[in-house]
This record gives sequence, C-alpha cells and structure tokens, in this order.
Amino acid sequence: MAKTAEAKKKGGVLDLIERVGNALPDPAVLFLSLMLLIWVLSALFAGVSFTEIDPRTGAPIMVKNLLTGPALADFLSNIVKTFTGFAPLGIVLAAMLGVGVAEHSGYINAGLKSMLKVTPRMLLTPMLILVAIVSHTATDAGYVLVIPLGGVIFHAAGRHPLAGIAAAFAGVSGGFSANFVPSGIDPLLQGFTQEAARIIHPGIELNPLNNWFFTSASSLLIIGLGWWLTDRVVEPRLRRVAVDGDESAVAMDELKPKERTAFGVATLTMLLLLLGLFAWAWPEDSSLRADGKLASFSAPLMRSIVPIILIVFLIPGIVYGFLAGTYRATKDVVGHMSKSMSGMSYYIVMAFFCALFIDAFSQSQLGALLALKGAAGLKAMQLPAAVTIVGIILLTAFVNLFIGSASAKWALIAPIFVPMLMQLGISPDLTQAGYRVGDSVSNIVTPLMPYFPLVVVYCQRYAKGTGIGTLTSMMLPYSITFLVLWTIFLLAYWGLGLPLGLQSTYEYLPQ
Repeated sequence: MAKTAEAKKKGGVLDLIERVGNALPDPAVLFLSLMLLIWVLSALFAGVSFTEIDPRTGAPIMVKNLLTGPALADFLSNIVKTFTGFAPLGIVLAAMLGVGVAEHSGYINAGLKSMLKVTPRMLLTPMLILVAIVSHTATDAGYVLVIPLGGVIFHAAGRHPLAGIAAAFAGVSGGFSANFVPSGIDPLLQGFTQEAARIIHPGIELNPLNNWFFTSASSLLIIGLGWWLTDRVVEPRLRRVAVDGDESAVAMDELKPKERTAFGVATLTMLLLLLGLFAWAWPEDSSLRADGKLASFSAPLMRSIVPIILIVFLIPGIVYGFLAGTYRATKDVVGHMSKSMSGMSYYIVMAFFCALFIDAFSQSQLGALLALKGAAGLKAMQLPAAVTIVGIILLTAFVNLFIGSASAKWALIAPIFVPMLMQLGISPDLTQAGYRVGDSVSNIVTPLMPYFPLVVVYCQRYAKGTGIGTLTSMMLPYSITFLVLWTIFLLAYWGLGLPLGLQSTYEYLPQ
C-alpha cells in the first residue's frame, strides 16, 4: 500500500509538471511575448529616475522608451539586420552543415557501433556512457542510435536491457554538457553568453571553447557516477521488472565489410586533417597565430573553430558516404546538407524572435537595470559567490523541467544573469559553466523533453508495462546524483583555479 501511495504521489507530481509545461507557449511565441512586454515596460519606466550608475557611461541608468515613433521606425528598419547579425545563428548553421553530413552518411553511426562492439564486458557500462557523451557531437545521434543500442548490447550480454537504456540516456541527456569533443553546443551557448555580456560591456569577446576544459573533466565525472549508479543502484532495482518484450529487439546490425573499410578510410582522413592543422599551427610564424600566439582572440585559429568543426566532419563524412555506398553523386551530399538545415528550421524561427527579444532587452536598458539592481541586492545579502553560482544551477535545473531547449533557456536567462554576475566580479565563462550543469541534470526526468516519450518506447520493446513513471523513477537517481555531485565538482574545480577553457577566466573586472 505504501508503494502504491508513493507511486500515485509521483504520478501526481509528473502530471502537474506536464500540465504546467503544456500551458507555456512555444518558445518562439514566448520570445515574441517577452519582446512586447519589454516594449510596455520600457514605456512605463522611461520617465523614472534611477540611482544605479551605468558602468559604461558613469551616469545614472536611463530606460529607453521603445514605443515612441522613432524607436518603432528604427525597429522596423533593422529587423533583418538584427536577425542576420544574431551571433549564434551563423555559428550553429555552419557547424551543422559538416556534422549533418557525417551523421546522415552513416559515418558517426559506424563509429559508435565500432566503439561499442570491441568493448570488454566488464567495461560495458562506462564505454556505453562514454559513447553516449561522444554522441553529443551529432545533435540527435545519441537519442536515435546510442540509447536503443544500449538496450540491445546489455540484453545481448545477459544484463537487463532497461539498465543499458538508462545508462545511455544518462550519458546522452543527463550528462549533456559533459564532453571532451567540441561540438555545436559550445559556440551556440557562447554566442548567447557573449551577446548578454555585451549589455554592459560592448565589444567583449568570449572563446567558443571557454568551457572546454571543464566539460572535458566533467565527462570523467559523469562516466564514473553513471557507471556506479547503473551497476550498483539502477540495475539491481530492475531485477523485479520482467523482460517480456520482442526478442528480435536484441539483434544488433553488424557493419558490412564495405562499411568497415569506409569507416577506416574516413577516420584516417579525419586524423590527417587534424595532423595537417597541427602542422600548420605549430610554427611560431604560422599564419594561424597572432603575434606568435595561438590563444589570442585575434588569432585566425581561434576565429576559425566553427569552420574547422565544419571541415573536420564534412570531409570524412563525404569519404565514408562514397566508399560505403551512401552517396553516389555530389547531389546526395548536398541533399544531406539540406536535410540538416531542414532539421534546424525550428531553431531558425526561434532565433528570429530571440534576436528581436535580446535586441529589445538591450536597447531598452532594462537588462542593464535588472543586472545592476540584482547585483546590488546580492551584494546587500553578502552571499558568497559560490552560493550565487549554486543558485543559478538550481534555477536552471528547475526551468529545464518546463523548457527543454538549451538555447531557448539560455537566451532567456543569460541577458539577466550574465551581466548581473559580472557586476559581482564573476566572469561570463563561469556563469555559463554553472548554467550548463543545471541545463543537463534534469533532462532525464521531465516528460516535456522531446525525446522522453521515444525513450519510453525503447523501454517498452523489452518491458511492455514501461510507462512515464517507470522511466522517471529509473532516471531519478542519476538526476539527483548528477545535480549534487556535479555542482560540488564545479565548486571544487573553481576552488583549485583550474582553467575552465580557452581564454576563460573566473573573475570579471569592470571596464
């Protein structure tokens, strides 16, 4: 009876989260609504005198009325410029051209299968989570390939298939920001962070890999925690769950000889590309350096990270496609590029309204006003900087239950928290790192995450009675453990002064 009551209670909470989440408008409509709200608030507060000093001008902050005739005319005349100048847009689309070809040609899938196939049984769990983390490089590869393969591999090894699905899901989604391979999410978030930081520091530049060292170290943490939780907590609890699904689901496709050859040649091509890049950048007088430095913001190498991601995935993807038979003509390659772009159509629509919202937020000075007042409030509370970062992690994890898109959430939160914490001396790099922790840990326990129902279907292939409550209770140990220990890990990482990434800092000194 106690278990039944507990189950009902959990179901009630899930139902409440689902109702609240469904009541929220689409992110694109949300950005449009927020922009209109900013307009109204700018008109209301334009005549109010504030005592907060604008650090950029040294004068009291002034709110600009966006509902005047000249302001509306300026808005209309600059809509296209505002959209096309939105930093994350070009970065994400360019990176996805290369990653999309590597994914749709089958190159990434072949690599994931090859890594999992040669894994010793005792290292099955950590290798599966490792592959799940690597799959972040391709947007949907982890959800559509690694998670179902997790069930297949565990079942074939005589282990509970749901444990394999749980481990893969934890790595793909719960450890979303843990990755030692740069991916499109890095420049995407950096773009939002930089735009937000420029609210009070115009011209500030952040490196797209400003969290790379931290996310690389985090991958080791997530692998270790996921390994222990899967083998010692989750799988033992799954012994009571009968495997009564379709036995044919355990069949795992082997790579054909042609595909193995294609994968080997494509991987060699990728290694040669990276070796060539290294040889080009190594000399002190390399054209990829600025004044002999590779890590300088003005260094062509630092300004070419996104094109490098494009090329390093595009060329091996094309090589694999032609050798494996996926491609027979160049139009097939272009077709997969188009398919990648069609998959980004929703993001483009969202980015349009997001760009307008962020521009209005910046133009109105409301973002700067909120940052200054928030910083003043935090200073008055005299909270340690570490407590402030923990608060951002917890807030992000909560918001993530309702808004699944990492870019949508950060686009909403960054314009407030990045400038606010800059006023407290906390760098945008560290604020972004805190956000990335919170953005990952609650993905796996919210039915509002777009792939959550798909994972339920994967589970039902092996256990027909699997439902949302089953999957949520199975993933809850990962979510809570990741939240607590990953937060502690970030604080310890910060305390040791280890670099967050390329050209990153922990402190911000007002200009």
